[in-house]
Amino acid sequence: MVDYRKDAHTVYDIKYHVVWVTKYRYKILKGQIGYRLRDLLNQGCESMGITVVQGNITTDHVHVLLSCPTSMAPAKVVQYLKGRSSKLIQDEFLELKKRYWGQDLWARGYFCATVGSVTEEMIKQYIENQGKDGEDTFKVTE
Repeated sequence: MVDYRKDAHTVYDIKYHVVWVTKYRYKILKGQIGYRLRDLLNQGCESMGITVVQGNITTDHVHVLLSCPTSMAPAKVVQYLKGRSSKLIQDEFLELKKRYWGQDLWARGYFCATVGSVTEEMIKQYIENQGKDGEDTFKVTE
């Protein structure tokens, strides 16, 4: 069964699989830096009303499965998490400030995919069965 989240006027289940890498793929996310990054990402998500469903930090990249409110665009979520974590990690671990003298801990891009318990085919079938049969892909039922 899907655990739906609720806001004032919405019920939803929106999940994103997000991956981003360190700049130059430097293998720096180990030991205390990796643990601190995990804590910072959890804090950042909590402050934005985002739930971390699952996460994994390897030496040069981050994988997270996030359950986000409907009002947040994935681009804004990633921008916030990457920006906040980069600044705070570099302020705390001075050896990173020397390596990343341009203040960019993360590479520019990221990967994002939606995740759901309902397939596209199931949604098409549901919509198709909401009234009269027809050949149109966007129909009006009277």
